[in-house]
Amino acid sequence: MATTVDGAGAQPRAATVRAEAPPPIGLGTRVSYGAGAIANGVKNAAFTSYLLFFYSQIVGVSASVVAAAVALTLVVDAVADPLIGRWSDMTRSRWGRRHPFIYGAAIPTGVFFLLAWFPPRGMSNLEAGLWIFATASLTRVAISAFEINTSAMTPEMTDDYRERTRLFGLRWWFGYAGAFGFTTLCLLTFFAATPDYPRGQLNPAGYPGFAIAGALTIVAAILICGIGTHNRIPYLRQADARPARTPLAVHLKEMGQALRNRAFLSIFGFGVLKYSAIGLYSSTTLFFSTYLYHLNAAQLAIITIDSLVAATLAAPLAPIMSSWLGKRASSMIFAVVGVAIGLSPLFLAYNGMFFAPGHPLLVPTLFAIGAIYGAMVAISLINTSSMLADVVEDSAVRIGRHDAGTFFAASSFMQQCSTAIGIFLAGKLLAWSDFPEKPLPGQVSDEAIRSLVIHYIPMSIGLWTLGALFLLFYPITKARHEANVAALKAREAEAQAREQDNAALGGPGR
Repeated sequence: MATTVDGAGAQPRAATVRAEAPPPIGLGTRVSYGAGAIANGVKNAAFTSYLLFFYSQIVGVSASVVAAAVALTLVVDAVADPLIGRWSDMTRSRWGRRHPFIYGAAIPTGVFFLLAWFPPRGMSNLEAGLWIFATASLTRVAISAFEINTSAMTPEMTDDYRERTRLFGLRWWFGYAGAFGFTTLCLLTFFAATPDYPRGQLNPAGYPGFAIAGALTIVAAILICGIGTHNRIPYLRQADARPARTPLAVHLKEMGQALRNRAFLSIFGFGVLKYSAIGLYSSTTLFFSTYLYHLNAAQLAIITIDSLVAATLAAPLAPIMSSWLGKRASSMIFAVVGVAIGLSPLFLAYNGMFFAPGHPLLVPTLFAIGAIYGAMVAISLINTSSMLADVVEDSAVRIGRHDAGTFFAASSFMQQCSTAIGIFLAGKLLAWSDFPEKPLPGQVSDEAIRSLVIHYIPMSIGLWTLGALFLLFYPITKARHEANVAALKAREAEAQAREQDNAALGGPGR
């Protein structure tokens, strides 16, 4: 059995190494891999943009209760996500260490997502909060099993610096397609305007169809990803061979070794603040669109498409920007500048300098600004994801293990709990602005809208700017990444030279 060194000065132990180079990734595999992100896109759009709106404006639950229930799911994420990542890293099976979790996540995610939109009738605020907490937590845990493992596959599918950015660009495009394409279709169908509900997002009858369509889309996307990437299983890295039982203290020690990586900590710090800002934006944008700009469902559908345009621009531009500016610099610059552009309509509207509701240029202007802002933020998100993939080799050089699952589990926890924090902050802003629950037409005052805007703008730009500063501590350049890859290949070549028969589980090990 081949060996690898577990940290400086540590004793070598058994590990699986690559016996031969994997074949190129085919188009079908690429598309299937990217399409899996539709599942998380649908879940994110529904939970961040519609969950708070649905329960506070349709069901009539206090916004503070909804926000607190969603925020409490971070406790569940804090426990579940690291366990899933570690479990995945250590799994050995004929389907590798990633695909059992991908297949196993499909049906539970769809079922739990569906339940979130069908609360029992007659519940009190406390009971509704418990229902939201339970269904949202179960949905998050189920989709984490899928998302952590598909993300962890990326550094195992390729070690090329720029190719990783391309893969993540494709994944982000499909994620945007899931989030905003699904939302657009729902706005044009389930939330289409009626005489009783000219702004269809306020129509209670639209939400059952919305929930069912979302659940079916999530299940289909997960299965497409799993089946479409199944052919890569023989070339994905297998788990290290270990004793039958590993003490808990060893698990915690090894996870701590990995997560102390400086590059990872800088990405984690940025992620906590940026995903809090994204959660805040997603939870408030429907309020601004409905009560500040007075947009109907058809107009909402139009400006939602700007995110698909943004993703289409960002996917090819992200690797170009990472090569030109570097992944770190492009992530910082495009995040802060993009958000500043995205906030400009709110700032102008607050000061009476923007197009009034009903003006023919209102929707086209919001569309154009949204596309530019969205593309810049997407470039930042794509390059940050690629940076995290580069952390895997940087850590492996130092500690001798490829803990991709652990890193992407921590990233999943960071994304989900930070988004929950953003939803919690949105609930607090609504409470501070005296926003009414389940309001009658005309009941939302101009003062409440203006208060929401003036609280939102500094909080959003502050979160993004402070988060970007964390990336100043990210040390991995293209040259350092290539040196890490070369060092790891040299170790594997040395191990293979000592033992040529290390091809685990009937296929080339990695």
